[in-house]
Amino acid sequence: MKKIFIAFLAIISFIACEKASKEKAPELSINYKKIELDNGLDVIFHVDKSDPVVAVELMVHVGSAREIEGRTGFAHLFEHLLFLESENLGKGGLDKMSARIGGSGANGSTSRDRTNYLQTVPKDALEKMIWAEADKLGWFINTVTEPVLAKEKQVVKNEKRQRVDNAPYGHNQYIIGKNLYPKDHPYNWQVIGSLEDLQNATLQDVKTFFKKWYVPNNATLVLSGDIDIEQATKWVHKYFDEIPRGEEIPSLEKRPGYVAETKYLYYEDNFARVPQLTMVWPTVESYHPDAYALDVLSQYLTDGKSAPLNQVLIDDLKLTSYVGMFSRNSELAGEMQLSIRAFNNKKLDEVLTGVKKGFEKFEKEGISEKDLNRIKAGQETNFYGGLSSVLGKGTNLASYNTYTGNPGFVTEDLKNTIAVTTEDVVRVYEKYIKNKNYIATSFVPKNASELALEGSVLADVVEEKIVIGAEENFDPKIAATYEKTPSSFDRSVEPEYGETPLLAVPEVYKNSLKNGLKIFGIENDEVPLVRFNLTIDGGQLLESMDKLGVANLTASLLNKGTKNKTVKELEEAIQELGASIYVYSGKEDITISGTTLAKNYTKTLALAQEMLLEPRFDNNEFDLLKKATIASLRQQEANPNAVARNTYNELIYGKDNIRSKNTLGTIESVENITLEDIKNFYNQYISPSVSKMLVVGDISEEDVVASLSNLNEKWTAKEVTIPEYKTREAPTKPTVYFYDIPNAKQSVLQFGAPALAVTDKDYYPASVMNYILGGGGFASRLTQELREGKGYTYGIRSGFSGTKAKGAFTISSGVRSNVTLESAQAVKKILEEYPDTFSDKDLETTKSFLIKSNARAFETAGAKLRMLSNISDYGLETDYVKEQEKIVNNMTKEQIKNLANKYVNPNKMIWLVVGDAETQLDRMKELGYGEPILLNKTAEKIKK
Repeated sequence: MKKIFIAFLAIISFIACEKASKEKAPELSINYKKIELDNGLDVIFHVDKSDPVVAVELMVHVGSAREIEGRTGFAHLFEHLLFLESENLGKGGLDKMSARIGGSGANGSTSRDRTNYLQTVPKDALEKMIWAEADKLGWFINTVTEPVLAKEKQVVKNEKRQRVDNAPYGHNQYIIGKNLYPKDHPYNWQVIGSLEDLQNATLQDVKTFFKKWYVPNNATLVLSGDIDIEQATKWVHKYFDEIPRGEEIPSLEKRPGYVAETKYLYYEDNFARVPQLTMVWPTVESYHPDAYALDVLSQYLTDGKSAPLNQVLIDDLKLTSYVGMFSRNSELAGEMQLSIRAFNNKKLDEVLTGVKKGFEKFEKEGISEKDLNRIKAGQETNFYGGLSSVLGKGTNLASYNTYTGNPGFVTEDLKNTIAVTTEDVVRVYEKYIKNKNYIATSFVPKNASELALEGSVLADVVEEKIVIGAEENFDPKIAATYEKTPSSFDRSVEPEYGETPLLAVPEVYKNSLKNGLKIFGIENDEVPLVRFNLTIDGGQLLESMDKLGVANLTASLLNKGTKNKTVKELEEAIQELGASIYVYSGKEDITISGTTLAKNYTKTLALAQEMLLEPRFDNNEFDLLKKATIASLRQQEANPNAVARNTYNELIYGKDNIRSKNTLGTIESVENITLEDIKNFYNQYISPSVSKMLVVGDISEEDVVASLSNLNEKWTAKEVTIPEYKTREAPTKPTVYFYDIPNAKQSVLQFGAPALAVTDKDYYPASVMNYILGGGGFASRLTQELREGKGYTYGIRSGFSGTKAKGAFTISSGVRSNVTLESAQAVKKILEEYPDTFSDKDLETTKSFLIKSNARAFETAGAKLRMLSNISDYGLETDYVKEQEKIVNNMTKEQIKNLANKYVNPNKMIWLVVGDAETQLDRMKELGYGEPILLNKTAEKIKK
């Protein structure tokens, strides 16, 4: 594997070599093998033996663009259906098998152009996965029945409600698609489809769609990881060869969007609290020669302090705190999107004027060679990040093969990126943006249409009405009856496991500096990257109640320049290294997080140290940060998920406990924080005596310690005492609380109680207990009942959230509004029955997953950093995973029962619902926990 990345480095390092000629750029070769089966299935093998895991990905060349008007959402619907059942996997399909084999969880996604199914598993389960993927492709469609289809329609509709209908600005992309692309263009509709089309889909429609598109000659299978190619090839032939080839599928014609004249549209958003302007221009498809320059253009115009649009809109006009622009290139067409979420009550006409000034600035100044190389350096680091896991590499190989027919197209892709010139960037701006027609959407709060662009027309958006009892009934337990699809051998026999992989715990080193800074690290040379977190304990815990948000503002301000570097100069210094450094604050700490190429680690760390020890504390930047924070807090006021999170924390911890407070603070507290408050917080609490340095990557312990010598000399320790806040005990009786979000399409549920700290002896055993309840994804009872059984939700989960302090046990979900009560009743019933119904089979599944999943526990740099964080935060041994394995192996049903009775008792919980009080509040009385307590009185104010 190391050799592969040396090849990558050779070609990308050319970016920084201005004097090198293009002819001398070395070729890139990737370690892969591709075969094509007689039935047309493309199979790609990639060997990476750095961890005992394999990523398996099946990519099918069908997305929403292969649908027809009136039957939208089918591609995405199939992404859901294929996990449920197939003839030989049986009920529960791949989801159940994933739990048994210790997989990362069967996952998938759908785009305009493709659908993929992917997960990482221990290498001993490879044959099982090949068998299962073949079963989905060749032995699946008979298992889809009317009840199965009816239930999954509800799940998909809940996903749309959660991601679109119940989210601020959620309908924006729908409006853009309808106006950027003609009615007969396959990008005119959204991937998730319309609720009406989904509801009208018949069983025959679904089967016809599957038989046309889900055929071997329209799919790519990638096996990436610790594999033996010869053996894997035999298994692929065994399980896939007899799946028949489908009809030939012609390629779709490239077809750009079309805007005959500039069009302004607006929409009054029930969940928006500040106005947002989005401008969209039609451009080009993926891999088009101009796509690479457009990508650079989008970054240059809006990324960083020197970006023209940022200079005008943020610094000069002070209309917003963030400008985002991205080039969205798909298989058939592309678009450039510019989005600005303005400050409260700002008119979007002012924003549009600012955009035009920013464009004029770019037209006058262009882009320098230095800025171009800075952007390319960042692309280099991002490239490595995308290939740092076997799953990431597998997805890249599958994508290149699907769209270009060549999994090794990365060679040309990188050459095209490297070849972009400053002239190219200016040229594509003039060709696709300057004085060209565009679509502009204005999303404004309810009753604030005056903030929209002048001349805007009301957009046509279909709002769903939630009516009690309106959904069709179905019985998902009815078994499908069908004639089994023939095979040359008995496919109902699941393959045996291969050789069990040994648990390989990364070797951890520990060290410290004289000033008290502790060092924890893992040396790993899989990719030429280094990631580090310098964590300073304290965070919001060190705030006073009248200065809530000061830790967050302090951390944010550390990003804004140094004593000797302006914000622009600091950003450019970081970007020229292809690095990223970001300072952020949480409930318990402030963290300086960095990612860099190993060759640039020393320079990157020097910049991080400069940010830490020589902050600029610029007054203008401080004022901008305050405005941005207040804007975020306003947006949270109508975001159901944010409201639920903030309200639930207050109910769990109590208003006098700082752990109940939003880390951003409140609008009032942020308004009252001064720059002097920031300096005082920094001077009192930023100390190596309460800090640790976590390092993972291609660097030795010796080099890490040496690199910190300057920090040891210049960062003086001071005494810092972090307050301890005692968490409440669990309530002695249940209470239902309701927070009103008028017209909400979903209710957000947060049920739970104060429970455990990570350091409590019951914490990990309780987490083991929770796996089957709600921690195991599709293996959990909550998911099986509320999603798979009833179609009430897109997702539901439960878990323990303790740290060094006692945290909560929480069940959380977003459910269809008209089944709010029924969802709560289902959760209550599951909790009541769980201690006495946890079975031998449940225990076996729990143990199998938790033990086998350790094979992939430390594959990525992020996973290794989390391991170091656990060790440093909680005083765990470096091989604590082995101790956890002992706990799992020794767990009994009696222990599970006792833990469940103690920590997940429904009669000792807080039951919070955030939703539409007008239709759901009174119904919650039927839960049996007394009169619901309404926490706010906002209905009249919002609805009038």
